[in-house]
Amino acid sequence: MLRLRNHLLSATTAILMASPIANQAKATEPAVRSNYEHVLLISVDGMHAIDLANWVQNHPTSNFAKLANTGVVYSNAFTTAPSDSYPGMIAQVTGATPKTSGLFYDDSYDRTVYPSKAFYTSQNLPDPGCTGPKGAELTNWEELDRTFDFATGLVADVTGGGKLGEVLTQMDPDHMQRRLIDGECRPVYPHQYIRTNTIFEVIKEAGGVTAWSDKHPAYEVLSGPSGKGIDDLFAPEINSQIFLPGAPKGVDNTTSFAAVRAYDTLKVNAVVNWIDGLNSTASAHPGVPAIFGMNFQAVSVGQKLAKAGYGDDPSLTGGYLNSNATPGNALTLQFQFVDAALGRFVQELIRQGLNSSTLIIVSAKHGQSPIDPKDRVAQSDAPFQSTPGFGKKGFEICDDEALIWLEPDLQQANYDAAKAYLQANAAKLHIQQLLDRTSLTPLYGDPFENSRVPDFIAVTDHGVICTSGTKLAEHGGFSDDDRNVLLLLSAPEIKPTIVETLTSTTQIAPTILTALGLDPKRLKGVRKEDTEVLGK
Repeated sequence: MLRLRNHLLSATTAILMASPIANQAKATEPAVRSNYEHVLLISVDGMHAIDLANWVQNHPTSNFAKLANTGVVYSNAFTTAPSDSYPGMIAQVTGATPKTSGLFYDDSYDRTVYPSKAFYTSQNLPDPGCTGPKGAELTNWEELDRTFDFATGLVADVTGGGKLGEVLTQMDPDHMQRRLIDGECRPVYPHQYIRTNTIFEVIKEAGGVTAWSDKHPAYEVLSGPSGKGIDDLFAPEINSQIFLPGAPKGVDNTTSFAAVRAYDTLKVNAVVNWIDGLNSTASAHPGVPAIFGMNFQAVSVGQKLAKAGYGDDPSLTGGYLNSNATPGNALTLQFQFVDAALGRFVQELIRQGLNSSTLIIVSAKHGQSPIDPKDRVAQSDAPFQSTPGFGKKGFEICDDEALIWLEPDLQQANYDAAKAYLQANAAKLHIQQLLDRTSLTPLYGDPFENSRVPDFIAVTDHGVICTSGTKLAEHGGFSDDDRNVLLLLSAPEIKPTIVETLTSTTQIAPTILTALGLDPKRLKGVRKEDTEVLGK
């Protein structure tokens, strides 16, 4: 029986883990061979290392258990800090933290760009184009979709207004932030923000077919700076009108346990198509990709959603029951769904004769905090917007920690006053530790010089989430519940192993290239951050 321990780090160590080269497991012996033909990468958003341990122990015949029985399990694997989906996924395909990739959150800020055209038109304001002071929120989430409604914040349907499998048709350039380039005010696509190449680019350059499925068209960022790394990006929009027949208007797929499973099934079907050598929509036959996979949202919604939604049994409640991460009835259903999908993938690989030539990697972009429902503390993020220097063009994002960018023109003159305000209100805002310019610079870069680095990161007390609703948990922070995620490598010939050494999900990227017989140092992030291949 597989038994794992949930090793908890101190808050100080967790913060140091944000450093790109801190405490990685050194690969004295690579965990995988280097002649696989395919890698199937799976991200189960929200799934902790302890979730895997509990599931395998309590379900010894499950598909997770079968994968672990021919795999290497990393019980002490940590995702990025901040632990948001965007940097968490980018880390897995670049080998880099935000210090090198340049992206801290899907909803973040850049001091060098101008707001989108839609930013003004949605407020019936004249569009000044790329004039005036720089600095704008980066909306690399559903706001980029063609059918995003700025009044309701909802997308009409999963296509985002385009054609699934053709991601550029799903995004509206008028919804993108802009830069002045050669005298012309031009939209900035997601891939133009990332500062390091991705495994998709490296593998495609080597002649491999590449494919991926994720929750927003904005994950076009994973194509890398070239914008051409992913041959087939299947990106149904999760924050769209609920994906169940007869559902009420104005609610999205994250409001129902059943709806998010139906939504994830679209991506599961795309993965099966890829295993069969088809494209995501089964409209062409390009061959089985060298790298392919998907992101699951079912577990994340099961952790965060408090009560049953449309299409759910009314008796279902979300989240965990206790500090041991015992899942409640709704979350159990979500784990069962993901487990069944993994079994479907394996059976299809076997049916196609690809099982022995495919390495399966299962991890998570982030965890979810708090696990123990008794630790939950809800607060408003509004006081962060009263920080001196925030002005009209400042920005903050708070899920379970706060990232704060001052208005660029007010930044330096107001910096000390802003710091003093946040320190004075630390108790009210549950700030455990305030990361300022002095502490942020070695971790990510100087906010006075780097256009993306927040001016402050307020690391909050464990269990704090910024919400006025019933949400049970969130992510984005530095805690172990946020960051200690599952990480499992599996293939038929691998002997079951548990690695307890401190490990980073950035190590997934060089491991994938190694498994495919490619040089990991072709990744800029690997070179800059000295990212190791996963060992055993």
